[in-house]
Amino acid sequence: MTHRIADLLRTAAATAVPLVRGTADDELGAATPCAEYDVRGLLNHLLLVVENFRLLAAKQPSDFSRQPDYLAEPDWRDRFAAEADALVTAWAAPGADEGTTGAMDLPARTVGAMVLLDLTVHGWDLARATGRPFAPDPVVVAELADEVARMAPMARKAGVFGEAVALPDDGVAASAFERLLATTGRDPRAWAAAG
Repeated sequence: MTHRIADLLRTAAATAVPLVRGTADDELGAATPCAEYDVRGLLNHLLLVVENFRLLAAKQPSDFSRQPDYLAEPDWRDRFAAEADALVTAWAAPGADEGTTGAMDLPARTVGAMVLLDLTVHGWDLARATGRPFAPDPVVVAELADEVARMAPMARKAGVFGEAVALPDDGVAASAFERLLATTGRDPRAWAAAG
């Protein structure tokens, strides 16, 4: 990665926050491209992610084992926006992307790339599930490409990524983002583009 994690996260959050804010209550039961989650589960996961990765930026303990129902709170949309902002601020702090962090003692920049990937890919999941367009910033996608390729074997072993999807050779060149999604185990062409 050549750009600062905080700058990339700011860009990704600017795309994700309106998607979360625009999710209607009657869409919470809809299926998503992330097979383990419906929309409600995906939103709860995103809130847990931004909260925990904010702590990891500060080299504090995180707990991904909790399964709170953030959506039981009436202001969950505002809470996500506030948590996303706090996430960006935490990663902008001096030293946040240096050294190691987390229970696995991973390089902080790798951990920052993980939350960047979550905001980007789960943003796409949410957009597709709710029939809205999604266009990630090309700089974010370019910055994630090498990180995703590097973390894919470990992520598959941990069950975080599915098996890579082979994109069809149908004469339509796959975009960089489609290739990234396919690496995570998603079939970008199985979910019709919205908008």
